[in-house]
Amino acid sequence: MLSRITLPPHLLLNNFMGAVPSHHCDTSALDDQGLFWNLTREQKLAVALPAEPDGSPSSCRMFAKPQYQHLYGQNSSEDAATVPCPSGWVYDNSTFRSTIATEWDLVCSQKWMNQATATIFFIGVMLGAPLSGFLSDRYGRRPLLLVSYLGSILFSLLSAFSTSYIMFVIMRFFTGVALAGIAIISFVLNVEWVSIEHRTFSGIIICLDVTIGNCIGVGIAYCVNEWRMLILAVTSPLVLSVIAWRWLPESARWLLANGKAAAAHHYIMKCAEVNSRTKCLENVTPDTLLEYAETECKDKTYTFVDLFKTPNIRKLSICIGLIWFGVQFTYFGICLNIAGFGLSLYLTQLTFACIEFPSKICVYFFVEKVGRRPSEMGALLLTGLCLLINLFIAKEKWIFRTVMAVLGKALSEASCANLYLYTTELYPTVVRQNGLGYSSFVAWVGVSMSPLVMLLEDVWQLLPHIVYCAVAVGSGLLILLLPETLNTRLPELIEDIEKPKEHSTKEIH
Repeated sequence: MLSRITLPPHLLLNNFMGAVPSHHCDTSALDDQGLFWNLTREQKLAVALPAEPDGSPSSCRMFAKPQYQHLYGQNSSEDAATVPCPSGWVYDNSTFRSTIATEWDLVCSQKWMNQATATIFFIGVMLGAPLSGFLSDRYGRRPLLLVSYLGSILFSLLSAFSTSYIMFVIMRFFTGVALAGIAIISFVLNVEWVSIEHRTFSGIIICLDVTIGNCIGVGIAYCVNEWRMLILAVTSPLVLSVIAWRWLPESARWLLANGKAAAAHHYIMKCAEVNSRTKCLENVTPDTLLEYAETECKDKTYTFVDLFKTPNIRKLSICIGLIWFGVQFTYFGICLNIAGFGLSLYLTQLTFACIEFPSKICVYFFVEKVGRRPSEMGALLLTGLCLLINLFIAKEKWIFRTVMAVLGKALSEASCANLYLYTTELYPTVVRQNGLGYSSFVAWVGVSMSPLVMLLEDVWQLLPHIVYCAVAVGSGLLILLLPETLNTRLPELIEDIEKPKEHSTKEIH
């Protein structure tokens, strides 16, 4: 829980760290020439800066020569030559003391570099997911989780003390790689330690720590308005995670699937001691566990290729990949475009975070009573419906737009929470981390593309929202091709997927 709290603040950090405050060209050079010595600030801006259509001073250009006629109410300067800001910019620091935009002037012609920061970070997460999945399936969940902890701390520190924009984006890339390991390994390790009757509770309730992290992240961002300190603040819980790591057990399922029966027996006995169940295991030996788990192929090394070798798991992998793409594409499309709802950045983000509590609690009851498949499909289709309704609400009615956006965010978050559990239950133990890593990779492709879809506004203002809506609905319909996993045992081998009837009744309690 301690480590997963840090995930949402980092994922949405660019909303605050990359915020662009109000700005205009620096006119202090004209002061040095003695031209503006007796003018007020408003008069200086009126003389030096062209006005935008809404009457505000231009953010990116200034007049080549001062337009003194503006002091007398004469605004006929349409033909006056303008130039890009020659001396940099002046920023409004009332909300943010410093951001990466103000640090390196990532505005106007260089504003794409600000957006690129988030995209490069997401690419790091995208590549880190399959890498950590492969390594944790090969070397174990526990050691790779520690590597992810230490890597996240190291690269976050380096990014906070970056001396240039290039150094910063490189460090953010590697931070994303490390954080991806925390996201998927911690979830799988948690689910692999619980039995069928507790798997829904464990798989859904663990997602509440992400919600808690969202709320804490907004609070930290509100209190810490300097971007370097903000990175350090949201990373700090990982120090406690490193300390707590010593008490984490390795996955007994992974140990058994890899023929490490003695180690699995050791951890299972420790689990029994903690829960006062040692009498139940008096006759259980490492050999008994191996025989029960049916792990004859202990020396085989599984890779991503195994996700596509045989028909059933190939179909499973393709469908899950497309669904993950759609879910995360839609979710971050909503999360990363939170402006324009009539509320402040902090209040909108906090509202989006708080709505996750009731949505995840509802998900728990739905997936437990109705099932994983109908719950996932319903959440995605209703998300698409909310996005569709918002297309027909005028921008002036920001209250209704905010309500529909928050509801869509809640449903999208519900689909994310359920999908982690659903995917973990669908893949067999020997390729579970590979499968989740592959799914996360495809999902982060969607996340990386999601902010860029907003550029389609130049083609048609409603086109980005139509794309988000269509992807959500299409992903929801794909769920029909997947099986239900409610009250079924976790598959251990790929053969359990290809021949489910022969391996459907046993569960290690």
